Amino acid sequence: MAINQELLDILACPKCKGEIHLNDTKEGLVCERCKLLYEIKDDIPIMLIDEAKPLE
Repeated sequence: MAINQELLDILACPKCKGEIHLNDTKEGLVCERCKLLYEIKDDIPIMLIDEAKPLE
């Protein structure tokens, strides 16, 4: 099951409150401003700053 578009429209980066989008593999949400990846596990986005992975 994919992330619902309505959910994507209301989610924001918890660090900067900026826009986020699905990455190419649809395995996480990306904040370009913070250069962070918020993983999606079991169809649930993990929107915790401490759990985010830095983009390379």
